[in-house]
Amino acid sequence: MTQIKIDAFKKCLREERFYDAHEVLEELWFPRRFEATPEVKLLKGFINAAVSFELSKKGKIPQSKKVWQTYLKYRQFLFKVDSPYLNDYYKLSRKVEYIRYNFTL
Repeated sequence: MTQIKIDAFKKCLREERFYDAHEVLEELWFPRRFEATPEVKLLKGFINAAVSFELSKKGKIPQSKKVWQTYLKYRQFLFKVDSPYLNDYYKLSRKVEYIRYNFTL
């Protein structure tokens, strides 16, 4: 299930369907939202990255920048995750940062 959601998130990012990307990962994050694990926090960060891109797409630049800061706050958990999906998370981190610095603000 997790791998399917990660792959769907990547596909949404490629297609610039940032709202859908947010929704896909929220399905993973929401049931676990009260867990204080690095993996759950990292998922929240990726969700915030997608929200930031959607806000930027809609021209809401100040809001996009604020939400991006939330992604950056959670990105640190990438280095604390113990998960079979760690390699995927590293790739997602590179992908969202590539999008941020090459296609948005």
